[in-house]
Amino acid sequence: MSTPLWRDSRFRAFWSGQAVSQMGDRISELALPLIAVGTLHASAAQVSWLTALVWAPNLLAVLLGAWVDRRVGKRALMVAADVARAVLLLTVPAAALLGVLSLGQLYAVALLTGLAGVVSTTAYPSFFTRLVPASSYVDANSKLSASRSLSFVAGPALGGGLVQLLTAPVALAADALSFLASALFIGPIRVPELPAARTGRTRLMSGAREGLAHVVRHPVLRAGLGCATTVNFFTFLTGTGLLVLFADRDLGLSPGLIGMVFGLGAVGGLLGAVGAPAISRLVGVGRSIAVGAVLFPAPLALVWAAQGPLWARAGVLAAACALSSFGVMLFDVNLNSVQVGATPDALRSRVAGAYTTVNYGIRPLGALAGGGLATVIGLRGTLTVAAVGGALSVLWLVPSPIPRIRTLQTATPAAETAATLNTAER
Repeated sequence: MSTPLWRDSRFRAFWSGQAVSQMGDRISELALPLIAVGTLHASAAQVSWLTALVWAPNLLAVLLGAWVDRRVGKRALMVAADVARAVLLLTVPAAALLGVLSLGQLYAVALLTGLAGVVSTTAYPSFFTRLVPASSYVDANSKLSASRSLSFVAGPALGGGLVQLLTAPVALAADALSFLASALFIGPIRVPELPAARTGRTRLMSGAREGLAHVVRHPVLRAGLGCATTVNFFTFLTGTGLLVLFADRDLGLSPGLIGMVFGLGAVGGLLGAVGAPAISRLVGVGRSIAVGAVLFPAPLALVWAAQGPLWARAGVLAAACALSSFGVMLFDVNLNSVQVGATPDALRSRVAGAYTTVNYGIRPLGALAGGGLATVIGLRGTLTVAAVGGALSVLWLVPSPIPRIRTLQTATPAAETAATLNTAER
């Protein structure tokens, strides 16, 4: 019988590192666009480029995943990525203090921190599966997602307050410190490492193709990827950057109030993360994924009603964020667990790389498309397009095995089929 996660000191350390890092990320997500909008007077298109560059390195994830699979020390890669992001973020307040901060530097920091993030993301699945027993995948993902959701509650309010008190560039230092803290938590953790994949330097492309081929052949991974990619494209038409721009210029909210609104909205995500295991037990893992796929983007259409007095504008935006956050946690917790169960150990980083290339790689394209669309039809219209298009992502799931998945078996993940999934006919 496995040790309960609450009593596992290694998982607690990992969870703590992730929680601290997520809190810092929420500060950056607010501070970076506020630097661009408030300090450097960026346009909607320029803010969209900032968002796009953060996610652009994910287009290389299929190759990076193959490279990571050839490395034994996945934990060391995650620690190195944390340290690199801390150093990069610290250059922003340094440049601001010297009076030389520019959009070009913000773009470079966004691109390079995104690249380090991809290395960490592709190393994560192998580390996670060596740390957490298969029987605890949903429980572990729920706990990790709960801390992520909590960061969305407290992080924006903290970030908004820091921006208002210390300016946005200085607030970024908090995220840099959070990455250093994450490195300190994860660094001492020891897990049994898998042997490095036996692929020579000339087989890097071959390894990348193997990961992508597994995703394309697997009916569950293929449908999940199609759904997640579609919903990500449409929700990134707005993204955090344009939402901040909308709240600042259309709704007239101050940085502190923007942070408070995003924090209140994130309560929905916390409830979704904590409640995901119970909901999946009640309606099934697959149906929970389908509900989350619709509930994540659809509330963006409510922003049309964000008018009237200040409290009403802020309240409607907070409500839309809350419903959306609940949906994305319901979607992520269950889909992440299904993906882990459908991927063999030997292919984890390559599959993660392939998945990330497509799923996250679409985000910069969505961000750039959103900037152009907002220029033509305005921010409110763009939010509505994002809501409708994102909700239609559920069509990927309807003909797939996913809606019939009730629970995850505790067996070792299978290599080529969804044999680890316990399915029941509707």
